[in-house]
Order: sequence, then C-alpha cells, then structure tokens
Amino acid sequence: MPALPPPIPATPGAPIGALLRAWRQRRRRSQLDLALDAEVSQRHLSFIESGRASPSRDMLLRLAERLEVPLRERNALLLAAGYAPPFGERPLADPALAPARAAVAAILRAHMPNPALAVDRHWNMLAANDAIPPLLAGVANRALLTPPVNVLRLSLHPRGLAPFVRNLGEWRAHILERLRRQVEASVDATLAALLAELAALEAPAVAAASAHQPGGILVPLELDSPAGPLSLIGTTTVFGTPVEVTLAELAIEAFYPADEATAARLRALAAP
Repeated sequence: MPALPPPIPATPGAPIGALLRAWRQRRRRSQLDLALDAEVSQRHLSFIESGRASPSRDMLLRLAERLEVPLRERNALLLAAGYAPPFGERPLADPALAPARAAVAAILRAHMPNPALAVDRHWNMLAANDAIPPLLAGVANRALLTPPVNVLRLSLHPRGLAPFVRNLGEWRAHILERLRRQVEASVDATLAALLAELAALEAPAVAAASAHQPGGILVPLELDSPAGPLSLIGTTTVFGTPVEVTLAELAIEAFYPADEATAARLRALAAP
C-alpha cells in the first residue's frame, strides 16, 4: 500500500500553525493552492503556519473546510487556537438525536429483505436490520459478535465471516484499501491500529478464490449463506449536512442483490 503522508502532530499544545501545515501536507496541497482556494494571501497563510500570525476563528473554519478536515478534528484545531469548538458531540442515545435515530431505523427497515447496518467512525455496528443475523449464524468465534461488534474485523477474521466469503482475496483488498483511505483522511489512531490488525490477518486458503469476473463495474461480496450463495453489491449512505460530530461519523452500509438468484435467497432468509 502507498505510504501515508506525514502524521498530524499529536502533542498536546501543538501550535496551530504546525497543525494546519500538517493537514495541508496530508492533503497534498501547496500553500499557493490552498491560499487561492480560501481567498487569502499566500503570505498570510505562510505567516499562520510559521506562527508569525494568529488566525481568526472564521479563517480557521474556512481553511479547515477547504482541507476537508473532519468535524472532530476541526474542533481540535479551534481548541488549539484558543477558540471554543463549534461542533457538538452527543452520544447517539441523546434525546436531541432522536430524529436521527428514527431516520436510521426507518432506512434499515426499508432495506428489508436486503442486509443493512449502521456503523460509527471505527466501524462498530450501532444497529442492523433483521436480514443481518441469518448471515452471522455460522460465525465460529462468537466473541466477535459481542458488542461493540466491529464489522470489518468480523468480515475478515478467519473465525468470523472470512470462511464464508467466496471472493475473500479481492474483498479483503477492497476493505483494506478503503480503510487505508479513511485513515489518511481522518488521521484516526484507532483506525490506523485496525488497519494494521486486519492487514496482518491470514486469509483461509479455502476462501481465497475470486468469483468476480474481470471487467466488472463493482467489487461484489460473494457470501455463502444458509440459503445458498449470495452476490451482494454494497452501498454507503451518510447524512448530507451534519453539523454534529456523531452524525458526521455515522454511516449506513447496505447490500443489494447482484442477481435474481441472490434476491430470491434474501427473501427466503427474511421469511418468518
């Protein structure tokens, strides 16, 4: 896998200029490019990064937006500069997030009989519809199903779902590359540790062959189930305009049948 850009300074009290420079370098943008995008002079941006000038709150938010810094890390930038964090963070069970919980529950129900689940930023399962449990019946290590269930660990673990993934080689490569990009975008230490853990897992030889034909448009999940083999196309849904950290980090992963045989088997699995 390609090497990641320089890490973001994690030292408490790191200068705001150093933090901004690290984010800019991580996004592989020059000072001039960012300055033009943020409508600020390159000289002023240089002064901010070197500590010769202090950015205003609005300037920090503008630069963070142009650099696509996650909301959680934008809060950290504002705190480092001495400003109050602008984005709230509540547990998903908070009464204020009841409308969001209801929306997630409605989306999961609407996907039946297709499998769908909600995950947090570390890929821990927050909720799932009734199509998920039948797919987990054969998991050998039941500890992998003890909350919080990490769906990436569950899918690639040799005593999890990995023995049932018919195209484990390409599915594993897809998962690791997606996680690598997420680590690069978020600079999250927990995700980085998860990436290292999953990359070290050895794929069972019996499931290493790919059922996916070259020239396709998507990487399907080819999965053995109690009703027979499934060919599933994955999609991701996120909230469109979140200004709250928890909602910004929540995603719904749904799987749709890639063929009519899979659709029929999903209906059979969901039948009472």
